[in-house]
Amino acid sequence: MGCAMNGLGGYMKFLRTLILCGFAVAASIAPATAQTRKTEATYKVALHVSENDPGKMTLTLNNVQNIVNDFKKSGQKIAIEVVSYGPGLHMFREDTSPVKARIQEMSLANPNVTFAACDNTTNNMAKAEKKEIKIISEAKIVPSGIVHLIELQRKGYAYVKP
Repeated sequence: MGCAMNGLGGYMKFLRTLILCGFAVAASIAPATAQTRKTEATYKVALHVSENDPGKMTLTLNNVQNIVNDFKKSGQKIAIEVVSYGPGLHMFREDTSPVKARIQEMSLANPNVTFAACDNTTNNMAKAEKKEIKIISEAKIVPSGIVHLIELQRKGYAYVKP
């Protein structure tokens, strides 16, 4: 009977050690898992403007600001990109943008907000107007605005058309 008790006692000791090791491993993995979830919690939003309408441009920037404000309150990360093409390119034109000053302010205050201007539209406007079309410095030039939106969506960006 003594041998059976030692066998059972040894088994219990082994089981206790196994359980404690399991807790230790789980505890060491938990912070990494939480960190992964936090990184994955980055939200991405693409908005686009395709009309030369100051009201729509303002609405788009209002939407951007509302998104930024809400995510700051919740402590979650957000990446926002505003893409313009067609007549909406006026939003990013140096000479015709009715919202240029606001874009400059937003760009300085929110490095996670970016702007993209369609090069196809820029070239077409330059031909039609027989002059160089300058884009505000806050906007990067992308080859095709519509294709850029498709690429952003493939990268997990939610698409919003204000």
